[in-house]
Amino acid sequence: MNQFFCIMGKSASGKDTIYEALKKDINLQPYIPYTTRPIRTGEKQGETYHFVTKEQMEEWEKEGKVIEIRKYNTVEGIWMYATIEDEQWKLGKDMLTIGTLESYEKMLSYFEKSGMWNIVPIYIEVPEEERVRRALVREKAQKNPKIEEMKRRLEADNQDFTEEKIAQLGITKEVRFQNLDLNICINRIKQYIQEKRMGEKLWGDLEETKER
Repeated sequence: MNQFFCIMGKSASGKDTIYEALKKDINLQPYIPYTTRPIRTGEKQGETYHFVTKEQMEEWEKEGKVIEIRKYNTVEGIWMYATIEDEQWKLGKDMLTIGTLESYEKMLSYFEKSGMWNIVPIYIEVPEEERVRRALVREKAQKNPKIEEMKRRLEADNQDFTEEKIAQLGITKEVRFQNLDLNICINRIKQYIQEKRMGEKLWGDLEETKER
């Protein structure tokens, strides 16, 4: 069974930086999600996200190609983030993406029926005070800083990423990684991914032997 590793965490937890590092150093196919939000400074079309129009996203919804979608009411209007049933799923490789608790939950439900993918959570966290500091530094580096929107995201995350929700989704201590030292955090996640992939391979070989 192919494995789909889902990097999650509150905004400014460092998940994007970790995701980029893992893409470069681990042989995993990155799944590029879709969003209607404006592109930020330093982001590239088709790498961080596929940046698309609201109309395009709504068309995919009508066609039944949306695996999961999240809609956020921001100070600039409604922003949508989605996982789309596209060519990326047909490559037959283990994949890596960035998501949220909501997207993770919806993908679990979607793929539970097919049995084709094992959805594996990787949760990134930092102390709240440090997260706020990082968010402010990042926003001030933008061409047009939007401090109010930054504050909204921070508060929304505290409501979306509650300990109760984390526990309900089975996200255990094993898959929670503190990002206080970036390099240490990345190396621990690499080791975890390698162990999961090796374990899945050994299980697959065992099942194949049984069938023989």
